[in-house]
Amino acid sequence: MTNKIAQYFKFDELGTNFRTETLAGLTTFISMVYILFVNPSVLGDSGMDKGAVFTATALASAFGCFVMGIVARYPIALSSSLGINAFFSYSVVIGMGFPWQTALAGVFVASILFIILTAFKLREKIVDAIPRDLKMAIAAGIGLFIAFIGLSEGGLVVANKSNIIGLGPLNVGTTWLTIVGLILTLVLMSAKVPGAIFIGMVGTTIVGMFTHLIAVPSHIVSGVPSLKPTFMQAFYHVTDINSLQLVVVVLTFLLVTFFDTTGTLVGLAEQAGLVKDNKIPRIGKALAADSSTMVVGSLLGTSPMGAFVESSAGIAVGGRTGFTAIITGCLFILGMFFSPLLAVVSSQVTAPALIIVGILMAQSMSGIDWKKFEIAAPAFLIIIGMPLTYSISDGIALGFITYPLTMIAAKRGKQVGPIMYGLAVVFIIFLWILNTK
Repeated sequence: MTNKIAQYFKFDELGTNFRTETLAGLTTFISMVYILFVNPSVLGDSGMDKGAVFTATALASAFGCFVMGIVARYPIALSSSLGINAFFSYSVVIGMGFPWQTALAGVFVASILFIILTAFKLREKIVDAIPRDLKMAIAAGIGLFIAFIGLSEGGLVVANKSNIIGLGPLNVGTTWLTIVGLILTLVLMSAKVPGAIFIGMVGTTIVGMFTHLIAVPSHIVSGVPSLKPTFMQAFYHVTDINSLQLVVVVLTFLLVTFFDTTGTLVGLAEQAGLVKDNKIPRIGKALAADSSTMVVGSLLGTSPMGAFVESSAGIAVGGRTGFTAIITGCLFILGMFFSPLLAVVSSQVTAPALIIVGILMAQSMSGIDWKKFEIAAPAFLIIIGMPLTYSISDGIALGFITYPLTMIAAKRGKQVGPIMYGLAVVFIIFLWILNTK
């Protein structure tokens, strides 16, 4: 059985094994487990039952990981996308006044459109049409983005009224916990210790509990909340999508998820070394995995699902196959029963890992032709745009709108494919929709 699994996932060809893949899956899970607690909190503000959202998030994430792992065989995990869940609660439900059931129906309709676009291989054609330099820029940009998330979540950088952003307070215990974890992981990585990122996370957790900066859970096992309050509500309320304002909401769900997940998949595939001749093998199956997961998530009762950038932590420790994603999916199932234990995975535990992964992904910048300004400019805007706008899709938009302009100015306009010209127009419309009140 183990031999068949190894052959199916091509362990030998990709230079990996069961131990490495399992450790990678565990690392990915620990890096993104916070979503099980953050998503119910955000969607709960819209009036949704937090317990049901917790269960829906876990089940939908597990489903996505299994499909991605078994069908696409990629080490990429899926879960509820951050940012778009905030748009769901605070803009659509609280801001526009729509019931959460209607908003959930909007997610369902957007997910059906998502599947149609995937089935007609439009997303696959778009991925193949992106120039190599911009693919590298997306990977590097995601690296800076998740490093910035790590620095922010760990308290090392904070909002600053005079400078916009500045160094965090060094008289706070949790900030020092992040620093200790970062130093530990940096040393382990520099010494080339196998599983350095995961060991660093475990070490940070132990230090946190000894110093009482991380609470030791009073119990380990808990019951799984009922899914009944949210189950199938999206399907039952599809007929509520009957106004122009709701059509705009559906398009926003579609566009943000489309570009966020597509960009994330490209960046993670680049990090894992899966891109060959500017093509990503089995990309159609990977795109089908995330679009189908979005449908399942909406029916279970959660906001749009997508590829998670924290998968880069698992890739960084050696995850190269779908077995990594399967392990992560299994842990999401188990996580429903061990939610008190998962609470020890604080932001200070995951922050050092995200910073290290950012360093590793930034290496993609070396593959960009910086000597040609018409290439360097859009690539730079993608890289710097992601962390500064706090959005993968917005960063991609800045670069993709600029790319045809600089290429035309450099008298290389004929080298820009029709899809890239089309994407520039789509992104202009995309940004207009996002900023339409």
